Amino acid sequence: MGMRALFGSLLAAAFTLVADAASAHPHVWITATSELLYAEDGSVTGVRHAWTFDDMFSAYAVQGLEAKTKGAYTREELGPLAQTNVESLKEYAYFTFAKADGKKERFQEPIDYFLDYKDTVLTLHFTLPLKDPVKPRQLVLEVFDRSFFIDFQMAKNNPVKLVGAPSACQMKLDRPSDGTATAQKLNEQTFTDGPNANFGMMFANKITVDCP
Repeated sequence: MGMRALFGSLLAAAFTLVADAASAHPHVWITATSELLYAEDGSVTGVRHAWTFDDMFSAYAVQGLEAKTKGAYTREELGPLAQTNVESLKEYAYFTFAKADGKKERFQEPIDYFLDYKDTVLTLHFTLPLKDPVKPRQLVLEVFDRSFFIDFQMAKNNPVKLVGAPSACQMKLDRPSDGTATAQKLNEQTFTDGPNANFGMMFANKITVDCP
């Protein structure tokens, strides 16, 4: 089903069509916002994502979905699709990688997930709880797709928020350079089993939070 079975069988047709329409990576573009969630004691408990898909992918994804109002979809109508999305993300570690004081942290399965459809594009909302809350001096969170099938770009306005964090914590976002031009010079096979299989790591969105 195209290059990668990212969001499961319900989106198989969408990925096939998108892959056929493009000659090289990336094939899907996501504009993202993230919220780092803190408990009252200052520990990090998880991250809340909102990922807005490009209009072409969104159009393919909703093809065939039944809706009471033509061209509009409620959260309830998009519910089965949202469930398929988040269940399929597990294979890719949710494209979210965290380190607390240099130690890799793991996430539980997503909660509070839903899709909404506005201005002809889909946005996937979900929360990733950490398996164990942490209270590091430095937290590093990266969002990216190793194979660069998907190009993640953090939103221009309010891309990252700290929710409930201690007032002394300082956050910075390192945005990647645009890897599309470089990726399009490479053939597809190199992204699946060649030396560029981890190409997307060079274009990670890196969020660093320092708390004294």
